[in-house]
Amino acid sequence: MKLSTSRLAAFSSALLLEGVLAATSGNFDVLTINVAGLPAILNDNGVPGDKAANAAAMGAKFSEYGIDVVQLQEDFNYHAHIYRTNTHPHRTATSGGVPFGSGLNTVSYLPWVDFRRIKWSKCSDASQSDCLTPKGFTFMRVAISSDSSTAAYVDFYNLHADAGVEPGDLTARNDNVKQVVDYIATWSKGNAVVVAGDFNSRYTRTGDTGIRDLLASENPSGPRLKDAWVELLYNNVIPQSPSSCGNPAANDLCEIVDKVFYRASPLLDLQATDVRYDTLRFLQADGNILTDHNPVLVNYTWSSGASLRQSSLFGGPHGTWFSDVPVLAGTNKPKTATITFRGGSRLDSVGLTLTDGTIFAHGGTGGSVVSLALGATEYWTQAELCSGQRNGQTRNFYIRAVTSSGRSLTAGSATSSCQTFTAPSGWQIVGFAGQDGSEVDQLAFVYAPR
Repeated sequence: MKLSTSRLAAFSSALLLEGVLAATSGNFDVLTINVAGLPAILNDNGVPGDKAANAAAMGAKFSEYGIDVVQLQEDFNYHAHIYRTNTHPHRTATSGGVPFGSGLNTVSYLPWVDFRRIKWSKCSDASQSDCLTPKGFTFMRVAISSDSSTAAYVDFYNLHADAGVEPGDLTARNDNVKQVVDYIATWSKGNAVVVAGDFNSRYTRTGDTGIRDLLASENPSGPRLKDAWVELLYNNVIPQSPSSCGNPAANDLCEIVDKVFYRASPLLDLQATDVRYDTLRFLQADGNILTDHNPVLVNYTWSSGASLRQSSLFGGPHGTWFSDVPVLAGTNKPKTATITFRGGSRLDSVGLTLTDGTIFAHGGTGGSVVSLALGATEYWTQAELCSGQRNGQTRNFYIRAVTSSGRSLTAGSATSSCQTFTAPSGWQIVGFAGQDGSEVDQLAFVYAPR
């Protein structure tokens, strides 16, 4: 099997010594595919052959083609056959067959953190049995490059929207997409994003407004979402009357309901370079289709931000997501003036004040306050974090900040599980990202050039 550049970068970065910069550019590809995994007795999907055999063939092909991230929908009752032949090292555990599972799974050569399943708030049985299973979307933060001090993440969403064209279906489907938009606004603040899946939507269908709303959704820290198909094949202009595709699709210009959206961030430049319907690589030996959907493959190139970068995340996936990136993106040459922590038996809060007076503070109000004022030519360049268990959850217990002058500031209580984060040469710590509540559950450091 041929390793892609992104997997080689990720593998190499895992071998780097502490303090050495991880890969700062690379590429990866994403495939979204509805695998037609409903029980044959409920829906044969018009696909010839045995469903179990077809599922096994798809699982093998995901590995054979070396696709970095594969987003699966309708992965219900034949899930075991896909995983039996698939060799991706990172795979989500199934949530079950019909009627228990959502049918959403991911196989990947790239590791992730913070995986979640979210059920739709609305569903409709107006023309399809969409309320039969807990359909919705999944979220994961994929590390496309990472070492002990630096990292590049992309937030991946995989969804299966409500089907059908009755008024109730349209209402539910548009609400589905709005739910994803709202989730991105909260949980992907400051981050690059890829949203893929079976949207059951077409730009030319009256009433299918959700996908247009996704394109129009605001992003205070950078560019808005793009549909890779619209961007690359229609020069960012939504086509007025593209033809519907057959299966296999006659060309890539016709429209299907499976789509891939994405956006970059100040931390990560991200650009789609190719999009295509990949059906001809997913056929049975006799030439018949393996699934009733045309798979969509998108290739991306990426590079670390020129003005902002971040460390890897440390701690547990609890609390509420926060990011100083949107504010820092609008700040000219940010520099930390004062570091402020609160801590006692654990790390209660982290904060800093920039030279322009901007204040960042995350966590709770417990513990004792400690602070350190930096000199005009002094920078925060290194941090150490230690984690531990509190009420069955992983949290950050300790922090130590070290400046370019060798001065330090500590808070909380050290444990045996610790990691050091060093800003890249010529960079400094100017902010944070992570998850918090009454304490600091998860933390990453945001870097800017000195």
